[in-house]
Amino acid sequence: MNKLFRATILLLVLIRLLPGSEARSISNVFPDPSAFTNTIDTTNLSSIDETRNRFPELLRDSKLLMAEVIVSDFNKDTLEVAFLLSKIFELLMEADQIGEMNLEDKEEFDRFNRTFTDLYTHKLLTVQNINAPVMAERVWADISEAIEIEMGETKFTVVEDRDGHIPLVRTKQVDQYINYFQTKGKKQFQIWLDRYAKYKGLILPILKEHEMPEELMYLAMIESGLNPKAYSKAKASGMWQFIYSTGKTYGLNRDWYRDERRDPVKATHAACNYLKDLYKEFDNWYLALAAYNCGSGRVARASKLHQTYDFWQMHSLPRETRNYIPYFLSAAIIARSPIEYGFYLPKNVEPFQYETITLEKSADIAVLARVAGLKPNILREYNPELRQSATPAENGYVLKLPIGTKDRFNSAWNAIPEEERFAPQFVVHRVRYGESLWTISKKYNVSIHDLAAVNKIRNRNKVRVGQKLNVPLKGGRVWGNGDNGGPPGYSKRVYRVKRGDTLGQIAEIFGTRASKIRRWNNLKYGSHLIHPGQKLVIWVK
Repeated sequence: MNKLFRATILLLVLIRLLPGSEARSISNVFPDPSAFTNTIDTTNLSSIDETRNRFPELLRDSKLLMAEVIVSDFNKDTLEVAFLLSKIFELLMEADQIGEMNLEDKEEFDRFNRTFTDLYTHKLLTVQNINAPVMAERVWADISEAIEIEMGETKFTVVEDRDGHIPLVRTKQVDQYINYFQTKGKKQFQIWLDRYAKYKGLILPILKEHEMPEELMYLAMIESGLNPKAYSKAKASGMWQFIYSTGKTYGLNRDWYRDERRDPVKATHAACNYLKDLYKEFDNWYLALAAYNCGSGRVARASKLHQTYDFWQMHSLPRETRNYIPYFLSAAIIARSPIEYGFYLPKNVEPFQYETITLEKSADIAVLARVAGLKPNILREYNPELRQSATPAENGYVLKLPIGTKDRFNSAWNAIPEEERFAPQFVVHRVRYGESLWTISKKYNVSIHDLAAVNKIRNRNKVRVGQKLNVPLKGGRVWGNGDNGGPPGYSKRVYRVKRGDTLGQIAEIFGTRASKIRRWNNLKYGSHLIHPGQKLVIWVK
């Protein structure tokens, strides 16, 4: 009880200190429980000033979710922490795409970003036990703080230097990184090696197609831990950590349905094209990789200042970039001969091999997974670019399926009725006099955040009479309206419990939280009394 009391006090203090927070009382710090039922519940938006932009709302939702992260971490609810972190990253990415912030918003958002980054990189115990999209950045933060980089007269030993490859050398700093990965970072680096075994059959052929050095795969390893859903404090996303503007330049689009920076195939092609351009500019792989980290402008200025193209002599580069090349070299040297450095070769790792089908219309992920005989999270793992619970509405979306499931999928897909394939679609709403985003979102039972995001609206006061808005809708399901116990914007599902199921596993399958399933089904918190055959009501966004 004392530990829980201390944790509650800590949470209270933290939320009071959150940047931009006006919480000064218990009622403000711990809002009405309905706020946690649906973070973006449209039923509570009637008092919102319609002239305000969406940044404050996104920031508020992020703060509430971060408070839940702290509670879940204290209760050692690993799946809940992973789910909440992914939701916060989605909100941060949405804020990044809205446009330029005003000065006040930017200061508030930057303060929150620093607080949140410090939380997930240093203070969450459960993050050590999950495949979270933050681990690569956490390792980078730990190691860059611990190692002092020395430039200038650098002494190095050549490990490998072949034509068509990136030279691998060992320096004092490279050895320090190798030592880190052999000790404190060993567990995480082994996870990276497992992912290397999983994705090498996909990435190495693409590198070869572009006539790029195979060592560049280790670049994705240090950038994201080869995690397609990685997201950084610099608002970079995906395995190759593209920021939005650079990704768009190289053909990676982001819309309502998908973020192609998280597509391992398209992002790898884009990374090859980007690195080609950097190499053409500097004609030196170390400088090209440094530019990948800090931008070509900084590297060009450092080269001009020091009158050299030798990376090791450019001590005016940012500290992070000066550490970046030794960090890359250490990962490449270890991954090249893992046994020599105390690691084991991954066994029984299923390679990322897939076959594709083309979908003519938008289809529900849950339906697709059921037809393919897969769990929804497996289908999402093969299609990590999908942001919604459905595939894109435009014709010709290519869906990836695990090898060996295509024939079964085709036969089962053609056998089910058309209405069962229904997924979120858009209807067009023409704005009438007196209507606002809030009244429209309430009418259609959709999130005001989603409505604004779909139509790329930054300020709510910009809707005008006669304007056409695309409203995302679902059909064929019961929708929550508060009176039937479901949150607005959510559809009702009934799940029959199978032997061995836990609430955490069920929550992960449906992309929700165990605490919500308990509340919807009147299960007491901490209770695990579910049994095979039991029917659970689950509301899915």
